Amino acid sequence: MVQPPSAPAHRPRGLRGDYAHAAADYTVSQHWEHYSPQEHEIWATLYHRQLWLVERYAAAEFMDGARALGDCGGAIPRFDVVNQVLQSATGWQIVAVPGLIPDAAFFDHLAHRCFPVTVWIRRREELDYLVEPDVFHDFFGHVPLLTNAVFARFLQAYGQAGAAALAVSGGLSMLSRLYWYMVEFGLIQTHAGLRAYGAGILSSRGETVYSVQSDVPQRLRFDLTRVMRTEYRIDEFQHTYFVLERFEQLFDACYDTDFAPLYTRYAAQPPLAADARLSADVPVPRDCPASVHHYQAGEYGASEIRNELGIG
Repeated sequence: MVQPPSAPAHRPRGLRGDYAHAAADYTVSQHWEHYSPQEHEIWATLYHRQLWLVERYAAAEFMDGARALGDCGGAIPRFDVVNQVLQSATGWQIVAVPGLIPDAAFFDHLAHRCFPVTVWIRRREELDYLVEPDVFHDFFGHVPLLTNAVFARFLQAYGQAGAAALAVSGGLSMLSRLYWYMVEFGLIQTHAGLRAYGAGILSSRGETVYSVQSDVPQRLRFDLTRVMRTEYRIDEFQHTYFVLERFEQLFDACYDTDFAPLYTRYAAQPPLAADARLSADVPVPRDCPASVHHYQAGEYGASEIRNELGIG
């Protein structure tokens, strides 16, 4: 049986998805025709109320991707139709899965430019909060940025890094934190101030506003080692958010960093608390627009791949 992520939770739950008909790689058929009118209505409710928020709080790259996918507000999207858009934009596709899948399978899908999307949708009483990801979280939160060449290439590199992490005791936990903080709950600086791009933020009505507007959490400048050493919670809003200046920082983090020394040095150490405050941290003010001294694409290498993608 597939297990949920190993993060602290007040109320552990079993997995909801139906894994009985999953293939060896944990993919299933979407069976779009099996969704009920009530399930499509739940999707439409979630989509339209969240779209209003993300138009105000989301990064421009996310909104560009959402527009590229077309009007998805009327019903749960058909994966085969969406894949035509993704294939043309970045060569990616989404694959249907029952729910959470084993780490090795997840990494392998990403390495082959396939993003797993859960097929079931939450119940109406779960509109505001859900621990286990459903089709709305996976699709609305993740798929728009799969149209962005830089972010999509980072996800592929992340998947390719998975095998090495699995081979080192404690390596998986460290690599998972990179995904959690920078894919699920990432923020980015823009000329208009902080904006959200993480899927866990943008698929959550409450955390979309909280992540950008609240004075409660700390927001820190992205530092790869700090991120990979910091524990997280899956059952409440984040205590800490890490802030990018440009997506190329993530791209270079995977291509220009040998994770092995990080695993050797830190994997056996206790992780930093989710709300830890270190003297070396660089806080990012809540309403701080991007500096004119932007992170420069190419500053840290990976030039051959960047040229291939036409970046910078």
